[in-house]
Amino acid sequence: MNTKANEGFGATEPKDDGKRERSTIEFPYMGLEDAVVIAKGIHETTGAGVCQHDQLAAAIGMSMNSSGYRMRLSAARLFGFIETDRAAGGVRLTDLGQMVVDSTRERAAKAKAFLNVPLFKRLFETKRGQLLPPPAALEREMASMGVSQKQTERARQVFQRSAEVAGFFEMDRSRLIMPPGVSDNGPAPTDEKPEQKNEGPSGGGGGGGSLPPGVDPIIQGLLARLPKSGDVWAETDRKLWLQLLEGSFKIIYKDKAESAPVS
Repeated sequence: MNTKANEGFGATEPKDDGKRERSTIEFPYMGLEDAVVIAKGIHETTGAGVCQHDQLAAAIGMSMNSSGYRMRLSAARLFGFIETDRAAGGVRLTDLGQMVVDSTRERAAKAKAFLNVPLFKRLFETKRGQLLPPPAALEREMASMGVSQKQTERARQVFQRSAEVAGFFEMDRSRLIMPPGVSDNGPAPTDEKPEQKNEGPSGGGGGGGSLPPGVDPIIQGLLARLPKSGDVWAETDRKLWLQLLEGSFKIIYKDKAESAPVS
């Protein structure tokens, strides 16, 4: 096995002389889009099997001895798409990696992968639905979370690109919002069987009955996130849910019917 191809695999920073300040929270040096390229390269080369580094590097048009290749491997591993098979001397797709190469599940896989990164998850948990600060202020917050001072700009750039690819800016480019139709734990159910109980918009306390046919999956996903009647639901979270619902309407429905031209 070529050891150079695995240098830095899973690390957050390139090798240095040991004097550089090290980050204490993990983040990738390459974005989510680069990690997806790695996953798709493996899928196209060996499917679910082990992919050798020379095969993968050739598939994505890179040298397996380059730092760019190693950093992409590290990113793909941190996002949760690949794992090392040391016995076979290569890498293979994880379950999440299999999801992201499947066009029907790619959207949910990207959102989950984004939250697999410790720094990105921390930012989402602390900034969810809030107006994101300007770049300099965001970098200071990253530093307080454990990103080394010299790497805050790069961490911010990778974070913003990855959030865009994962759909977290889909409804508002200035706020981190879970992509419509995707729950924190995966895609919202969209094909409920008739015999299953549908607890309705109240999550168990409000009327029951099944949803009307043809309800968009985005709306179904939002309804699935409603707490049960009687549960505590903070006002800020209620307002955010309503904003998401309003934004979904703008995506799903037309503002008004187009009138036929008068002859």
